[in-house]
Amino acid sequence: MEPEIVAIGTSYGGLQALSDLLEGIPADFSPAIAVVQHRSRDSDDTLARLLQDHSRLPVTEVDDKEPIEGSRVYVAPPDYHLLVEGRSFALSVDAPVAYSRPSIDVFFESAAESFGPAVVGILLTGANADGASGLQTIRSAGGYVIVQDPNTAVGRAMPEAGIAFGPVDAVLPLDEIAGRLVEIARRPKVGRRRSR
Repeated sequence: MEPEIVAIGTSYGGLQALSDLLEGIPADFSPAIAVVQHRSRDSDDTLARLLQDHSRLPVTEVDDKEPIEGSRVYVAPPDYHLLVEGRSFALSVDAPVAYSRPSIDVFFESAAESFGPAVVGILLTGANADGASGLQTIRSAGGYVIVQDPNTAVGRAMPEAGIAFGPVDAVLPLDEIAGRLVEIARRPKVGRRRSR
């Protein structure tokens, strides 16, 4: 199944990692890209504006009940859980999960529930284990999961947790992830081959 949404989770070191990844995404990339980045609850929309400088796709911060459209980059606002409900986003002020709101696990799990095998999940640099179990939820639903090679991460803990928690489809250096996404988006079926 062709991917409809790319779900990305990151924390410490995420701004640079996301900037580098988005620079490799072409303007004709058709899936939606949605990002959960751990950040301060009093952050403004600076993250989306900074990422726009590196993206050929429009980058916006998510509004509650916003429909999910392809060829766009969506950024979770601070201090809200980002959820996928059907083909729209929802924002929640439920309690933090593992001290995080937004929680990568919560986001990944809801994306898997709504999109099933049409999700590509990516776990990037970060300083905790958020996202590891959610990544396996995506994989169990038939999606394709990628973890940044910890050797290319500013924060090794998050990608290492993603690798340790269960099987993943690819462990890639940061500079190879965009190319893999383009490859997946342009082929009719998402495979199960693992690469390191």
